[in-house]
Amino acid sequence: MAKTVTSIPAKVNPHTHTAPEKKRRVAGYARVSTELEEQQTSYQAQVNYYTNYIKSREDWIFVEVYTDEGISALNTRHREGFNRMISDALAGKLDLIITKSVSRFARNTVDSLTAIRKLKEKGVEVYFEKENIWTFDGKGELLISIMSSLAQEESRSISENCTWGHRKRMADGKFSVAYTHFLGYDKGENGELVINPEQAEIVRYIFRLFLEGKTTYQISKILTESEYRTVTGNDNWQKSTVINILKNEKYKGDALLQKTYTADFLTKRHKKNRGEIQQYYVSENHEAIIPPEIWDLVQEEFVRRGSHKKGCGCFSNMLRCGICGEFYCRKIWHSNDRYKKAVWQCRTKSECKTPHITEEEIKEKFITAFNELLSGRLEMLAAYDEIRSTLFNEEEWSEKMQKAYEAVKQKEQKLHDFCENPLCDDFDRIYDSLKSDVTKAQENYKHTAEEYSSARYRFHQTNRFYSKLRKQTALVTEFDEFLWYALVDCIKIYSKEKIVVVFKDGTEI
Repeated sequence: MAKTVTSIPAKVNPHTHTAPEKKRRVAGYARVSTELEEQQTSYQAQVNYYTNYIKSREDWIFVEVYTDEGISALNTRHREGFNRMISDALAGKLDLIITKSVSRFARNTVDSLTAIRKLKEKGVEVYFEKENIWTFDGKGELLISIMSSLAQEESRSISENCTWGHRKRMADGKFSVAYTHFLGYDKGENGELVINPEQAEIVRYIFRLFLEGKTTYQISKILTESEYRTVTGNDNWQKSTVINILKNEKYKGDALLQKTYTADFLTKRHKKNRGEIQQYYVSENHEAIIPPEIWDLVQEEFVRRGSHKKGCGCFSNMLRCGICGEFYCRKIWHSNDRYKKAVWQCRTKSECKTPHITEEEIKEKFITAFNELLSGRLEMLAAYDEIRSTLFNEEEWSEKMQKAYEAVKQKEQKLHDFCENPLCDDFDRIYDSLKSDVTKAQENYKHTAEEYSSARYRFHQTNRFYSKLRKQTALVTEFDEFLWYALVDCIKIYSKEKIVVVFKDGTEI
């Protein structure tokens, strides 16, 4: 029996998968990555071109030209026009999207292919004009994957070139700051840092409060209550803002460059530089608001406070047990009745049996001790003025540090020279000996640096103590927090009968 074959004509375009008689809803997508004038022209040209091109086709229905202006294509997260276009397409409002090229669509291979596959599942095609790629074509996805990868590598290359340029400028000591968020400085005519006198006074006030013993939280509270405004005009100060100011080396005239870096060129994710990449430190770069020695003293004070356990109130880390040396901690007695009161007691009270002390008793002991100190004020000031120049000699310490540093370099050089002759008969023994000498020299240098830092800290503490004492002429009748922070190092509690107030110059009463 003879077979009968009947031919059925095609009704769907094999490239577009759509019936020819149905008009397609078409949108264009235009994007430029910067807001430069020449790019603005390109951007407007793209919009006009796609609008006229789509409307000129009788088999297409013009929907819209979606746009992103001044937006990078590295990822699609922040491209509002692109994301709105994809949402409309997935919602069934579009059949075809036309764009200039793969790089205009996305330079991230993953983003590009993910978007195209989602559109393909919903029957939405994308046409890349420059590469002449239709995504419903069998070769479409392979070509897009290749082109997107090339575009992504181009972005990587551009990013690396920009990064190299930034780091070259840093190596030359050039940098820029966000002046709108930098308290104390304005931008000068040549881009340099210029002191803003009014804001600089706030910065000096913050450093002064910290060195008088105030915590960063207390400083933020004082600034808020005093109605000082932040550099952005906010009247509510945060503890973190105060810490950032106190730790910013630019206030002493220096600049540490590359504190952060871009960890991923696609996501633009920034990370704090903890030694992963090179940093640059520029000394005496601009006029200082805070003298370098005062700034250094603040950093030492941060370290000193950080070595203590956290507490609360102005007596935290100031009361010590005279028996075991532990700090006193604050406790609330009768917290739920009318006998409620705050007391301080040794953390190891059960072991050393030292007594508790109330906050009123602490204030009373301070007032008594300070007024006794004040009775011999003139004699103390005269004696201090005589010996002040002998307490700390910067030149002598600098010479001592230099000798210790040179000793390290000499030992290291000796070890290096020896290692160039590895054929020595007794190599291991001599190497170990030289290595030990280097280690000892390094430890000596570290020890000398710590002694220098400690001596300088004590000297400045004593200076501030006598400066405050010089200004205080009247006896104290009420507890004064500023005097407490400025003058007292700690209070040692041995018993109810023996309580010692230790002042910052070492005087004990």
